[in-house]
Amino acid sequence: MNNLKKIGLTALAGSLVATSVFAGEMTVTGSASMKVQHVNGGAANAGKAFSMGNQLEFAGSGELDNGLNVSLSFVLDQADNSAFANGPFDSHSVSVSSDALGTLAFHGEGGSTAQSAVDTTAAGDLWDSGFGITAAQDPKSSLGTDNMIFYTAPTVVDGVAITASYTPKGVSAGSSTAFGLGYTGVEGLSVNYAQGNDEALVGSTADVTTLKASYAYGPVTVGYSTTEYDSENVGISEDQDVESYNVSYTVSENISISYGSETISEPNDTVDQDIDVAGITASYTSGGMTITGQMIDADNVDMTTAATSDRSNWNLVAAFAF
Repeated sequence: MNNLKKIGLTALAGSLVATSVFAGEMTVTGSASMKVQHVNGGAANAGKAFSMGNQLEFAGSGELDNGLNVSLSFVLDQADNSAFANGPFDSHSVSVSSDALGTLAFHGEGGSTAQSAVDTTAAGDLWDSGFGITAAQDPKSSLGTDNMIFYTAPTVVDGVAITASYTPKGVSAGSSTAFGLGYTGVEGLSVNYAQGNDEALVGSTADVTTLKASYAYGPVTVGYSTTEYDSENVGISEDQDVESYNVSYTVSENISISYGSETISEPNDTVDQDIDVAGITASYTSGGMTITGQMIDADNVDMTTAATSDRSNWNLVAAFAF
C-alpha cells in the first residue's frame, strides 16, 4: 500500500467554496484473480475457458478546515468500462461527509442506486455464471447511469441505515429516484428494504422493490431475497420476479461452504418457463488469498424447455488482495 501525502482539494461548491484542506492521505489497493470454468449444455459446451481479473483502486481523503471530510476514489480496471473500448478506466466518485450531515457521493461512473446497491441475490447472483441468459431476462433494477448522486443519512437510531439516490434525466430516459432502509440492530440479523423506479424511456415507468434478510446463528447463516419489477407497460414479459435463498456453514475461520438457489420468472407470462439456478460454493481463505470452487446447474436458461436450455457449470477461482 503506497501513501502519498499532502493532497490539496479546493474549489468545492456551496459551503466548500474557497475552503482549504488539511493534510490528507491517498492509498492504493489492488486485486487480481485467475479463473477456469466449464459450461455444459447446448451451444455453451465449448470446453474450458480461462480468464483473469485485475484492478487498482486509488482512494484519497482529507478533512477541510470547516470539519467536512472529502474523499476521492478512482478505479483502474482493464476493459471494464464500455465507454472506453479496452481502456483502463472504471468507477470513479467523490464524496463529502460529516457526522451531522451524512455522506453525499457523486458517482461519475460505476455508481449504484439505493435499490440496486442491495439487489444482489441471497445466493450471490449464481445466474451470472456464463449460462447464456439473455440481457432481456437478466434481473432488472432501478435506473442508474453515470453522473448520479447517492446519499447516506447520518445515524439517528443505532442499527438503522437510510440511503437515497437520484439519477438525472437523459436524452431518452427520465430521471429516477430510489431509497433504502437497513437494519442491523439485532445480533446476527441483517434486513434491507429498498425501492426505486426505472424510466429508461420517458413515459415508460417501472417500480422496483427489493427485500433482503439474513440471520447468522453460530456457524450457520440463512439468507433470503426477493426483487419485484412492476412495469406500467402493457406486455407479458415486462414484469419480473427474482427470488433466492442461501444456506452457508462456516467450517473454520478459513473454510466455508454454501448452497444457494435462484428463480427468475415473468409472472404475467403463462408460456415461458421459470429460470431455475442452484449451486454449491466452497471457499478457502488464507491471508489475502481466497480460493473458491462452484458447481452450478441452470434450467430453462432461455425460458423454454428445449434440451439445450439446461446447463451446468463448474469453476475454480484464485483471488488475491493486496
